[in-house]
Amino acid sequence: MMLSTVIAQLLGGMITSIEIFLLTLLFSIPLGLVVAGGRMSRFRPLRWITRVYISIMRGTPLMLQLIVVFFAPYYIFGASLSPEYRMISVIIAFSINYAAYFAEIFRGGIEAIPKGQYEAAQILGYSKFETFFIIILPQVFKIILPSVTNEVITLVKDTSLSFVIAIPEMFTVAKQIAAAEASIMALLVAGVFYYVFNMVVAFVMEYLEKRLDYYQ
Repeated sequence: MMLSTVIAQLLGGMITSIEIFLLTLLFSIPLGLVVAGGRMSRFRPLRWITRVYISIMRGTPLMLQLIVVFFAPYYIFGASLSPEYRMISVIIAFSINYAAYFAEIFRGGIEAIPKGQYEAAQILGYSKFETFFIIILPQVFKIILPSVTNEVITLVKDTSLSFVIAIPEMFTVAKQIAAAEASIMALLVAGVFYYVFNMVVAFVMEYLEKRLDYYQ
């Protein structure tokens, strides 16, 4: 099979993988920030709930979480599972999983900021909201960027796990082509795609890190 033919057949799977990647980041990063806030809350029940949530998300396989999110509406509510829900369940499972990791990264970054900066902002008349989003959060992003980069690169590869609920992402399509053609060319092309995708992600994150150098 020609390389161009393999790439053309993989194109749909590539688009699906990129879609999972982008939507997961879109939802998991803000959710992770919210969970980090709960994790540091002075309200003990909220702190306990978020701690248990993070423990479960980080302590169980993402593949298992995908299966649970997909089948839960059927087993709990008896709801029928539409084909569209497959993709929705993938985004939900990926988002809540990665939000737990991002939450701990955010928490570490926030706690690394000296308390004197909060006090200085208060003296200058900043509200708590302004202090966090104008002064603290930009510095937090600078601190956590290397850790976030590692998680984002892992996410690129983890998109292949969506095969477990029959989402035709790129690696699944590559395996189907390889089985049909008795050739590993499609798998090699998929490997190159993941590598290039991760190189692009690493380049973008490195660029952002350099742009935030003024916080040193």
